Amino acid sequence: MKKNILTLALCVLTAFAASAITKPGIEVLRDNGFKQVAGKRIGLITNPTGVDNNLKSTVDILHEAEGIELVALFGPEHGVRGNVHAGDEFGNMVDPATGVKVYSIYGKTKKPTPEMLEGIDALVYDIQDIGCRSFTFVSTLGLALEACAENDIELIVLDRPNPIGGNRVEGNIVEDGYFSFVSQFRIPYLYGLTPGEMARFLNGEKMVANGKKAKLTVVPLEGWTRDMTFEKTGMPWVLPSPHIPQPVTSYYYPATGILGELYFVSIGVGYTLPFQLICADWIDAEKFANNMNALNLPGVKCRPIHVKPFYSTGKGENLQGIQFYIEDIPESSITLLQFYAMQELAKLYPEKKIFDITTDKSRFDMFDKVCGSDQIRKLFSKNYQVSDMIDYWNKDVESFKKISSKYYLYK
Repeated sequence: MKKNILTLALCVLTAFAASAITKPGIEVLRDNGFKQVAGKRIGLITNPTGVDNNLKSTVDILHEAEGIELVALFGPEHGVRGNVHAGDEFGNMVDPATGVKVYSIYGKTKKPTPEMLEGIDALVYDIQDIGCRSFTFVSTLGLALEACAENDIELIVLDRPNPIGGNRVEGNIVEDGYFSFVSQFRIPYLYGLTPGEMARFLNGEKMVANGKKAKLTVVPLEGWTRDMTFEKTGMPWVLPSPHIPQPVTSYYYPATGILGELYFVSIGVGYTLPFQLICADWIDAEKFANNMNALNLPGVKCRPIHVKPFYSTGKGENLQGIQFYIEDIPESSITLLQFYAMQELAKLYPEKKIFDITTDKSRFDMFDKVCGSDQIRKLFSKNYQVSDMIDYWNKDVESFKKISSKYYLYK
């Protein structure tokens, strides 16, 4: 019986892989005989999302490949095998499956050091990102590029899709004074590039290592176009973070994540719908949903919801508010949803205007860092109107699209 179940599971996985439209970079690399890494001693930056369409880890694929030597692994946030909780730092270790040394690059050290890179001919990067600046893997990619430039080591990016497509750009670029690990580079909040394209952009625009370019190779996707969201790729989704359990969560993370930095309301983290909710014990769900739906935001609907979070903001409390439903409409703004929600909450509950009543000003600092500027908060909080900040939020979109399009690998 057990053997039959295992056989069935293998058949399902094989059929799933065969139905995939898009090949990730690791499959393209394997199919071409590993020519980009042949004869090299390599280090690998990856996490559980680094898999082929049969869910085999890039770690194991490269470790087993003939003619190359996997000498080091580098663990970003959550670790190489996904055994570290979000935000937790961790130290160096040994990967039990392969015996390869694992260096932590999420802690005091976020960039591979010369000592870590010693004896490595090329550093390979394979992580599924979600296309949002504050999700830390884009910072990890940029710092890896910088380390390679500084140490004259090649960076090889095994490309993966941008799960929200390659045409969506939203938010202002990061300004001086607001750079951090959640806003590492002068890019918009949603940047519309794959990891490979982002590496080409950062390298080409001399945004790392004081303008010194790295030797960069991108192993591109096959079968992906800019209008494809992750669901259209046919690829299996491996959660890049415990709170991004499904591809669709990539849409909701930028819809509420900035607001979530204030710990003012629950955004569903700690419940079964991370980033998809805005709830509090002082909100009337029906009134809030009616106000939001009356805005007629394109591609977005809201429904009233009652929840009791299991952890995080509002743990164990009866909360109510709204659940977002975002349709796949390119014109709809994702990132502005949280600001429209803050606008409507200020109308319904003027005594609860977050920037007026909070005593924990330290949360403003993180809010500004995630926004890449303090101007968004300052403009919005004058009247709690999206119309006061929308022009500033969108001011860099077209210029970034024009510059970044030079580095596109896909149509």
